[in-house]
Amino acid sequence: MTACAIEPSTDPGDSGVPLAGCSITAEGAYAARLTRSGGGGGAAWYPERWTLDGPEPYAVPLPGNQPEEPGTEVQPMSDGRVLVHRVAAGRHLFALLYPTGPGTGELPLGAVECPADGAGLRLLPPVPGGERAYALAAGPRATVLWRIVGGAFGPERVAEIPGHCSGGAWLDRTGRMLAVDRETGGRTKAVVVDLERDGEVSPLLQIAPDSDDRLLLADPDSGLVLIGSDAPSPGRERLGWGVLGSTLPVRFPECLRMPDCVVTPFAVQPGQVLTPERCAVALRVDGAFGSWVGVWRPAERQVRHLPAPEGWLTGAGLWTPDGELRLPCSTPRSPCGVARLVAPDAADAGGTDGAGGTGGAGGSSGADGERPGNPEATAPGESGDGPGTADTPAAQPRPVPLQQAPLARLVTK
Repeated sequence: MTACAIEPSTDPGDSGVPLAGCSITAEGAYAARLTRSGGGGGAAWYPERWTLDGPEPYAVPLPGNQPEEPGTEVQPMSDGRVLVHRVAAGRHLFALLYPTGPGTGELPLGAVECPADGAGLRLLPPVPGGERAYALAAGPRATVLWRIVGGAFGPERVAEIPGHCSGGAWLDRTGRMLAVDRETGGRTKAVVVDLERDGEVSPLLQIAPDSDDRLLLADPDSGLVLIGSDAPSPGRERLGWGVLGSTLPVRFPECLRMPDCVVTPFAVQPGQVLTPERCAVALRVDGAFGSWVGVWRPAERQVRHLPAPEGWLTGAGLWTPDGELRLPCSTPRSPCGVARLVAPDAADAGGTDGAGGTGGAGGSSGADGERPGNPEATAPGESGDGPGTADTPAAQPRPVPLQQAPLARLVTK
């Protein structure tokens, strides 16, 4: 699949990452999206909450007193309420919506004002546990982290992070460790913000001194992280993987290179505490013919391409611990539905090397999904030229093992 001509919708403040069709709580019980009622010129936008943990999914419309703007953000909470983020007259307004019989109840939370020269404010991914919610207000020289839900008096300023920050991924089940991508000095590196230490910032990714290294997705159970970096091919971002606490460097499988396509990981199979290389990873692939689903495991040498189910809320989904991928879908015949896909087990899938066992991302050189002998699969101290052998000199610094980052020692205690 080549010659991708489309440009998927992206959040300009989030490093070009394609937007998902809805937001799902970390535990998968609820989802929320912005949808439209009616058709033609009379259609209006309103929030909708989906319940996903029952026998059948069902939707509850939450229209307010007036229609929402198309750019309004919505996020489900663990108690079934929906956080809504509106922008009016340069102010960011927050409220919690909940059903009240035939109507919609609304609990205003307050507002946040951002500097005119800032890049705006956006909600971070749902926090594990679902009782809190955070937002990033990115400015040209500093980024402010706000707690929107879970504080005592509405939005609270939690920390100020030097540099322009984007992205956002939770690294533990308590919602303490937040990873963001920070741009300083013309380079972007993932850093960690410790919310229990007044927003203390420490480095996470340093693959090469002059590379841009972003954290795209993280699984708190196994420590598996998906990374975007141009270290292997300067000027061209590659998709790689690593394990927090591992002694091996980040790897960049050849099978994850899809020329002229946008590949975005959006869900990791939870519960694989001792076998991160067997975690199934769901990929959103945007190409010339639309969007489809890719399924990949670090232990495999291939991506399995699956057609997107009809009405898929593109880019949204979650894995169950036993390996079922659930994708929320909406069609005129079935406005609230979930497509269920079962990924083949890594031990039974073709094209694997049988790597497994326990611990980090180890195994043989084929365990990273690349052809045998690829130098990007070698561990520190082995032969090989490191990442980007075809594009960079042999003196290019090797990736720094993730266990050398301060975060690895914190989250593995």
